[in-house]
Amino acid sequence: MSDRPEPPFLLDVMLGKLAVYLRLCGYDTVYALDRDVEADDAVLELAEREGRTVLTRDVHLSNRAERGFLLTERDPLDQLAELAAAGLRLEPTDEPVRCGRCNGEMVAVGGDEVTPKYAPDPTDTAQWRCTACGQVFWKGSHWDRMRETLREVRES
Repeated sequence: MSDRPEPPFLLDVMLGKLAVYLRLCGYDTVYALDRDVEADDAVLELAEREGRTVLTRDVHLSNRAERGFLLTERDPLDQLAELAAAGLRLEPTDEPVRCGRCNGEMVAVGGDEVTPKYAPDPTDTAQWRCTACGQVFWKGSHWDRMRETLREVRES
């Protein structure tokens, strides 16, 4: 479970790349298209039903959302900088909490569990499995690059 105090997020269809970074930081982050939601009314309904803060680049949608935050930048890294400037903590969690692919919760993989052939040996490398989609994650070069990107955003 995440120790993040912020409410969960719902990202509209323009912000899909941002979702992975927020999930790396442990935030419960739903991307609208992952739920087959695109129309503004459907986004607002989902946000209300699940108590989510809507992140969007759409002024009209942001104004209609009970809890919304308007991002003005197009580039995901600039969007992260906007969120950091607004006070959102962009620190990666020590261990994965949220699946970067689907937002499911992560659980540690035991050394005796079967993992995909592409994954390193779980007895040598700590791994986590998404409880929703089954994807296996470990701290490799992709993890390191994303952590470095977040560090650069925080320091800019």
